[in-house]
Amino acid sequence: MRWLRQPPLAFEFSVAIRFLKEGRFQSLLIVVGVAAGVAVVAYISALVSGLQANTLNKTLGAQAHIVVSPLEEKVLPAWQGSATERRFTDTQARSQRLRTIGNWPAVEAALQQRQGVAAVSPMVSGPALARRGEATRSVALSGVELDRYDRIVGLREKLVAGAFRIGPGEALIGKTLAEDLGVRVGDRIVVTTDQRTDTLRLSGLVDLGIRDLNRRVVILPLRTAQTLLDLPGGVTQIDLRVDDVWAAQDLARALARELPTKVESWQEANSQLVTALNAQNISTTLIRSVVMVVVVLGIASVLVVSVVQKQREIGILRAMGAQRGQVLRLFLIQGALVGLMGSVLGTGLAMGMIKVFTTFVRGADGLPLFSITLPLSTALQTVALAFVAGLVAAVLPARRAARMDPAQAIRM
Repeated sequence: MRWLRQPPLAFEFSVAIRFLKEGRFQSLLIVVGVAAGVAVVAYISALVSGLQANTLNKTLGAQAHIVVSPLEEKVLPAWQGSATERRFTDTQARSQRLRTIGNWPAVEAALQQRQGVAAVSPMVSGPALARRGEATRSVALSGVELDRYDRIVGLREKLVAGAFRIGPGEALIGKTLAEDLGVRVGDRIVVTTDQRTDTLRLSGLVDLGIRDLNRRVVILPLRTAQTLLDLPGGVTQIDLRVDDVWAAQDLARALARELPTKVESWQEANSQLVTALNAQNISTTLIRSVVMVVVVLGIASVLVVSVVQKQREIGILRAMGAQRGQVLRLFLIQGALVGLMGSVLGTGLAMGMIKVFTTFVRGADGLPLFSITLPLSTALQTVALAFVAGLVAAVLPARRAARMDPAQAIRM
């Protein structure tokens, strides 16, 4: 027979297409159902990814991925003495003071050579008072080398006024602090610490995206901060930026075992945020799993009905010489085609939903709340997932069809 001499799978493919066309309405319904499931999976994946990326950008846009700092001073245990001697039962905690990292240039050089570290920036930080006329505010001084610090937090992109520079006697401050003090670019403020007082000219204003930081931050040259805080030649911390933000905690633990310093990752400093992100990932995975189960059940139910409806045709095909394997592959191809068509349609629907979200959902400033995109990798993964779901859903109906006795099937 001519169909027995066709190329491999050509017969199964042509019959599968014919079966789908004959049940045009039910095929359309299941394809639309698959498309809806795929659209939900793709859209939620893109939405959660965009939300997490936006949250991480805002959180890590104002802080380092890893911070290396001196160990905290510990209180020695109370002297126990002998049983007959008077014992000290209470020990007052030692007050913490600004301390520097011992031999920090060597530590910095070792960190720069560490695999996975993208940027390193030494910093001197400490409290101070900023004054302009009668207005006084408590601030946090950050003495940095500007170009190196920019590679840590992308400070240049956060400049909202003035010039991106901090020469001797100059400083960048948060825009909220500028409003509180009633100053603008070019004005001078008086900065006072426990040790010294200096006058700084404002070269620019920055917006770090966090109101509390904008109200407190004063960024000045490293040497100026060392002088104001009476820490000549020292630094209080070394900031690191890593290639993979999610690998920061593992790297921090490894560095803590090697260095005589305190090493803290952004995950440790923002434990509640990490918990929330993990909860989002788990919720997204559950939703995707439930949707895929519904898709599989939908495809399987339609193919089971198709097997029942096509019993006579299957019997005739078997009587004409079609092998069990051909019948099996026929229904597997049907499931794969339904999954493929539904996934392609669903991906397009998801892109439309993303377009609607970014167009109509806006913040108070009239801009989109956050960027949402459907990466090609995510789209391909979703299509592949739906394709596999179609194959899995077709296994049982296909096996049932392949096991049919031709004589009994024709008599039905």
